[in-house]
Amino acid sequence: MIDLNTATAEELDRVPALKGHGFEIVRYREERGRFTSLRQLDEVPGLSGKTDGLADQITVAASS
Repeated sequence: MIDLNTATAEELDRVPALKGHGFEIVRYREERGRFTSLRQLDEVPGLSGKTDGLADQITVAASS
């Protein structure tokens, strides 16, 4: 499982549905803070509506 809050752009790009969007996901996280749900991926430019069915590949770990 890949954690949206700790993964690098390269790690995120290895997920087929996210390929090519790793940089945008990391930038979103750096600008707006940690992800609190997978649904927030819809707010990342270019990913709206493309993230259904990713729960078995990515996760959002609780902050420590």
